[in-house]
Amino acid sequence: MKYTHILFDADETLFSFNACTGLQVMFAQYGVTFTAEHFTEYQQVNAPLWLDYQAGRIDAKTLQVTRFSSWANKLNVPAEQLNEGFLTAMAAICEPLPGARELLTQLQGKAKLGIITNGFAALQQRRLDHTALTAHFEHLVISELVGIAKPDPKIFQHTLSLFGEPDKSKVLMVGDTPSSDILGANLFGIDSCWLQHQNQSCPVDIKPTYTVRSLTELARLLAEE
Repeated sequence: MKYTHILFDADETLFSFNACTGLQVMFAQYGVTFTAEHFTEYQQVNAPLWLDYQAGRIDAKTLQVTRFSSWANKLNVPAEQLNEGFLTAMAAICEPLPGARELLTQLQGKAKLGIITNGFAALQQRRLDHTALTAHFEHLVISELVGIAKPDPKIFQHTLSLFGEPDKSKVLMVGDTPSSDILGANLFGIDSCWLQHQNQSCPVDIKPTYTVRSLTELARLLAEE
C-alpha cells in the first residue's frame, strides 16, 4: 500500500457526532425539551467559537464555557457542568460511521494509524472505549492537550514525531472538514482524503488529494493504492 501511516479526524470521520441528540439527552436531565430552534440558536454561538479555536484566538476552555453561558444563566447551573454533561451524553450515544470498523480492520497490519482531533479530551478516549476501537490506533492526539489545533501544521508535526518521523510522502490525512483537516494537510505537505458528506462543498483554495463519499469508498481506494 502507498501509505505507511494514516491519520484520521474523529468527529463525522470515524464517529457519528449528532450534537442535537446529545444536547437533547443532556438538557432532558434539567427538564428542558431541547428543540430544533434551540439547536439553531446554539449553533449561532458554537460555530463561530470553533472557528476562533481553530485559528488559535481562544482556548478550549473558553469555547466549552462560552457556548453554554446563556443556558447556564437560564438554568442557574455552571456552564462547565452543562459542558461536561454534553460530552458525557455524546460519548454514550456515539457510534462508528458506516464502514469504519471494516476499514480499520482492513488497514490493520498494513499501515500505522493515528487520530488527530480538535475535539475535547473528556470525550475522545471515552468514545474510543465505548466503540471498542482503541486498539486500532497507536496515537490519539487531542488539540486541547497539546495546545495546538488543526489546521496548524505544528499539530501534524507533533503527531509524526510520535510515530518516529515517517516519510511525509507516505502519510495520509483523512477528514471531513476542509478548513481543518484538509487545509492542515495542505499546509503541512502531506496527502489528504476529504470525506464529503451530503451537501458539503470544499473551498476552491483547499485541495484534497482524494475525495470520497463514504468510508467504504475510502477502503476501496486504499486497496487499489
